[in-house]
Amino acid sequence: MRYEISGTVMQTVGIDLAPGETVYSQTASMAWMSQGVRMHTNTGGGLFAGLKRTLAGGSFFVTEFTGEGPGGHVAFAPRFPGTVLARRLGPGESLICRKETFLCAESSVSFDLAWQQRIGSGFFGGAGFILQRVTGPGTVFLDLSGEVINRRLAPGERLYVHAGHVGVHEPTVAFDIQLVPGFRNILFGGEGLFLASLTGPGEIWLQSMPILNLAEEVARYMPGGDRGSGGGSVAGTLAAGGLVGGLLGGLLSGDN
Repeated sequence: MRYEISGTVMQTVGIDLAPGETVYSQTASMAWMSQGVRMHTNTGGGLFAGLKRTLAGGSFFVTEFTGEGPGGHVAFAPRFPGTVLARRLGPGESLICRKETFLCAESSVSFDLAWQQRIGSGFFGGAGFILQRVTGPGTVFLDLSGEVINRRLAPGERLYVHAGHVGVHEPTVAFDIQLVPGFRNILFGGEGLFLASLTGPGEIWLQSMPILNLAEEVARYMPGGDRGSGGGSVAGTLAAGGLVGGLLGGLLSGDN
């Protein structure tokens, strides 16, 4: 399998498939394909597997694309401006991803649920209790919003992040929440009550433009929107104090 990631703001990933090679994606992710590729839509492991994917913000069905001759080519495109992250996973190697991050992967890569380790992280972390876990062997392609910033945390090293900017992290990274310090910061800082706390060791990938932020900015220019309000009001509320929103978002696979 060979692939190429093209574009800047709205990236695509094009994959060349040899005969017999298969990649799969969630539904409505394929952009174009050649006649040497066969499509097959299924539940990806049965009813229970489909239900687990929907809980993690994915689709009930997956579509497999298999090369059937020379020149087999298929391309995938995210639905929002962002960056396609390609990662080669070894046997048993996993990544923890925000909901709706998975784009496509080789058929050998498994897609499953990942639960927040702490109840408080699920309530106040802005991501809900349920995340996505992808496990190798094989190459996986993930869709992050905006630009991607990669950091490797040393053992015990801690980074505080606005929850919406957390994209992908290794399972060795501990995810928790931290109350924003200072009374004035809470009232006037516009960052909400809580920040995500990421503690190493491990690698993390941060996204520069959470979908919630984009949706909020678009909503301000819709009829009835408040153009004069400061940025971060909706995103900050959901990411920080959204007890109900975080829970429902995890259980009903809301947007990240």
